[in-house]
Amino acid sequence: MEYKRVLLKISGEALAAEKKTGYDFEFVSKVCNTVKKAVEMGVQVGIVVGGGNFWRGVKDGAGHVERVSADRMGMLATAMNCLAVADVFKQLGVPAKVMTAVDIQGVGERYDTKKAVEYLENGNVVMFGCGTGMPFFSTDTAAVLRAAEIKADAILLAKNIDGVYSADPRKDASAVRFDDISYDEVLARHLAVMDTTATSLAMDNNIPVVVFALADPDNILRVLAGEKLGTLVK
Repeated sequence: MEYKRVLLKISGEALAAEKKTGYDFEFVSKVCNTVKKAVEMGVQVGIVVGGGNFWRGVKDGAGHVERVSADRMGMLATAMNCLAVADVFKQLGVPAKVMTAVDIQGVGERYDTKKAVEYLENGNVVMFGCGTGMPFFSTDTAAVLRAAEIKADAILLAKNIDGVYSADPRKDASAVRFDDISYDEVLARHLAVMDTTATSLAMDNNIPVVVFALADPDNILRVLAGEKLGTLVK
């Protein structure tokens, strides 16, 4: 494997697949089965899941819910997703732990870097819930933060699009996909990889980000094996 320890970021919308909201458990099982294969190959996997299949923070609450409350609702949505995905892992025989950035008794244990690394080294998949625990920060930023803390070799950014493009390929037929791109160029061109806070944090900590499509969950294994797939941001 190209990477020994990774942080996999999955959008909440990806869990819903074609349903758009809630869960498509057939697809979730495929993703979890793929991660199971990676763990069996010796890869340590931490996962951050967004909450967009239920609530996207300020994007859903703008004009109706105060920003801090809207973001906290988004944190709770990610905790729900962590519980669902962790349970699928357990049904597949994969030990999974849910760690949350805020105290939610009975949902998961409070995030602790040393404990998270211990779980990873013992073969657990670790689900990181509730973002950073603070409003105004996205789950992209949470993913980079956790990756830096656990000293991940790379961030695998599994999206509904197969890489980083010069423009939105759904709106601009002339958009070109990059095979490789620097953090500086992503920031300078305002490309929609992650938000600027997350991108800057990845750059400051020199963590490569691989952006690829999750439509085929086996792409996770291909990236881990070092296959040239999607876009590498470094």
